[in-house]
Amino acid sequence: MSTSAASVAMLPRPTPGQRWLALLFVSLAMFGNYYVYDALGPVIDLLREQLGFSYRQIGLLSTAYNVAALLVLLAGGYIIDRFGTRHAIVVFAIVCLGAAALTAATPHYEVILAGRFLLGLGAEPLIVAATTVLAKWFKGKELSFAFGINLSVSRLGSASADWSTGFASPLYANWQDPLWLATGVATVSVTAGLLYWLHERRAEGRIDLGQRASHDELSFRGLYSFDRRYWYVVALCVVFYATVFPFRTFAIDYFQQAHGLNRETAGLLSSMLPLAAIFATPLFGLWVDRVGRRPLFMAVGAAVMLPLFLAVTYLPPGPEVALLPFGDAPRVPLTLLVVILLLGGVFSLIPAVMWPAVAYIVEEQRLGSAYALMTFCQQLGWAIVPLVIGALNDLNAAGSDNPAGYAPGMWFYTALVSLGLVFAWQLWRAERRFASSGGRFNP
Repeated sequence: MSTSAASVAMLPRPTPGQRWLALLFVSLAMFGNYYVYDALGPVIDLLREQLGFSYRQIGLLSTAYNVAALLVLLAGGYIIDRFGTRHAIVVFAIVCLGAAALTAATPHYEVILAGRFLLGLGAEPLIVAATTVLAKWFKGKELSFAFGINLSVSRLGSASADWSTGFASPLYANWQDPLWLATGVATVSVTAGLLYWLHERRAEGRIDLGQRASHDELSFRGLYSFDRRYWYVVALCVVFYATVFPFRTFAIDYFQQAHGLNRETAGLLSSMLPLAAIFATPLFGLWVDRVGRRPLFMAVGAAVMLPLFLAVTYLPPGPEVALLPFGDAPRVPLTLLVVILLLGGVFSLIPAVMWPAVAYIVEEQRLGSAYALMTFCQQLGWAIVPLVIGALNDLNAAGSDNPAGYAPGMWFYTALVSLGLVFAWQLWRAERRFASSGGRFNP
């Protein structure tokens, strides 16, 4: 053991208070990040009506984010491992703030596209940095539960962007004001990043947060060589991300055009997906911390998810029910509400089950790179799907006068989900082989 490693080992691990304070700051940074990304969804119809954008152009706005993430993520993981999480969180949060302002600044398509591209340069490395922080502070201590709490707060940002169609409804007279609101929310990320920077700096040298790898240990030649179990986890994450996030991008517009909901009701219904995940993610995290069996969780999730997109397309809408159990809440068809709640529950499996698994498979000094590579692969799949959905919608003249034009896109989502069952089975097989050799998938 080296002298530095020995000195780190002599330090105490973080106290519960220190761990949960780190979780709070990181989660608030993620809240603002998720809000900015999802702020595009509620203004899609306004971009089409007021600026004349096509579905293909809107799909490209989403893909520009993913392309930028692909360009930066591998280097971003290296930067996080090399220079530390506290610096990375602040820098990437500032990039997200600049991206939000650029997106809202002008009606020119190229500028809005550049804003979404810049957001991809900052948002996805910020997520990688936040994930690495949790693996560092919570190693061996309620890791899956911490991931669940973090994603619950993050998805509260997504839900809040959908809720803005109600609490900020006067802003939706035009496409621009809601995006300026998102820019204001982005300042939450920067503030929380600065608070985390202070928190980690104060803890540095006083508690054991693991040993930062040296420059020589982090070579690109061996950085991304991981075993088969890791790649099956990555494949599952790609399938779920490439399905749910593009669906959410178009969801509010889809509910308006295909099911006749007004903007406020469509936004509130769309928010039920991240809202369901807010409650389900920490519960799944606690559950899997106790029982393991991650491949089984993912196989069941894929099986539940498989019929959902066809259900919203072909099943009768059913009776109308209130979206909320109090007040004068909007009413929506029961089928739509059930499908959205199930999607939210299933999607919560990724942060609660799959992301923590990486911390058990990959050694600590390579975690930033492992999460960056996983996110890179997610972005690769995620980048393609909005383009395909936008093209299918345009090709089939999807709209309020032709709701059937949305069906080909729903079949495409369903085909993607079917791959999840295959990868869950392969992960189960890999786990059994690993266990037979004396290892454990979930210590």
